[in-house]
Amino acid sequence: MDEPVFLSLGTNLGDRLTNLQHAMEALCPDVIIVQSSPIYMTEPWGYVDQPEFLNQVVEVRTELEPLPLLHFLKTIESEMGRSASFRYGPRLIDLDILFYGNRIVKEKGLQIPHRQLAQRAFVLVPLNDIAPDFVHPLLQQTVHELLTNVDSEGVISL
Repeated sequence: MDEPVFLSLGTNLGDRLTNLQHAMEALCPDVIIVQSSPIYMTEPWGYVDQPEFLNQVVEVRTELEPLPLLHFLKTIESEMGRSASFRYGPRLIDLDILFYGNRIVKEKGLQIPHRQLAQRAFVLVPLNDIAPDFVHPLLQQTVHELLTNVDSEGVISL
């Protein structure tokens, strides 16, 4: 429970602010929120013909190991009404594990650190708000250094 775990939350369907709030409430008590970033409005990534997203990053502590944590997050998504869609498509809620301490995890359906984190301004900007000095265990760069390598112009604080 001593390892910092960072999760990203995203939504672009329905009442987006309420979706983020409900997702954070659903984390407890299995996952304890230590701090949360501001909420950002961001342009869609991957598939652009869809509504803008609201994104946020939270630092948490948990007794759940990485794979059980992933299953827990997917259960929250399902209980909130997320349905299967195409890759990078619109979603009611999306919960991803960005970092689990300094662990490197490669299992079926789970890769930590998140494999596309370093290319995603919508993740790096809020992550930089709460953990600018956290070092990516594979790339050996801080979150702040990673952020300087992406275009963050379309990430707007609410």
